[in-house]
This record gives sequence, C-alpha cells and structure tokens, in this order.
Amino acid sequence: MSDDVFEAGMVVRREVLGDEHVDRAVANTTAFTERFQDYITRAAWGSIWTRDELDRRTRSCVTLAVLTALRCENEIAMHVRAALRNGLTADEIGEVLLHTAVYAGVPSANAAFAIAQKTLAELDEPSAQ
Repeated sequence: MSDDVFEAGMVVRREVLGDEHVDRAVANTTAFTERFQDYITRAAWGSIWTRDELDRRTRSCVTLAVLTALRCENEIAMHVRAALRNGLTADEIGEVLLHTAVYAGVPSANAAFAIAQKTLAELDEPSAQ
C-alpha cells in the first residue's frame, strides 16, 4: 500500500480517536508492535474508515456493536469516546448496546454497558449519570 493510505489513515485515526490516544500509541510502538501499528493504520483507518459508503456515525455504531458482540472489552471505552467525537449521543450509544444485546447476548451487552457508563461518566456526559 502507498504512503497516501497510511497518511490518510493517520488523519482519520487522529480525528476519530483523538491526538492524545494516537500520540500515546505511537510513542508506545516497539519493534515488536511496529508492523501491527502500521497494519491498523493502513487497513482499518486508511482503507476502511476513509470510505464514503458509510458515515462515521454509522461506522461507530457498527464498531461498538461488533466489539460488544465479540467481548472486546479493552476496546470499548476507546470507541465510546470515538462515537461521541463522531456525533453520537450517550443515549444513542446506549441504544446501540441495547440493540446488540438482542443479537449478541445480555452478558456481552451488560459488560459493554458497564464500560460505556464508566467512560461516559468520566467525560461528564449527562445521560450516563
């Protein structure tokens, strides 16, 4: 892939996750994780999140649903913050998690709700209080 894909991926990654998160990830990159960081920047952020067919709000909904379904609990807080940056409200995030409970199971959604509520409360989002 070209450097254009990497650069576009880094722009989107920063817009969605925030400079602080991306700067921390870049600073913590080692020789062992370097190829993985390059891969996610190109593949996820440069090749998928840059596509026009879905807007970022929709991509955030899909991402939260899939992370919940797969019990990727280490990723949920980061993507709750990203969903807010992409224009979702706390109530909409809750609806995504509630909807996911029907298809992925209550235990998965329960864990995601706990993580989301903690994250939203840390950000002083009113619906999470």
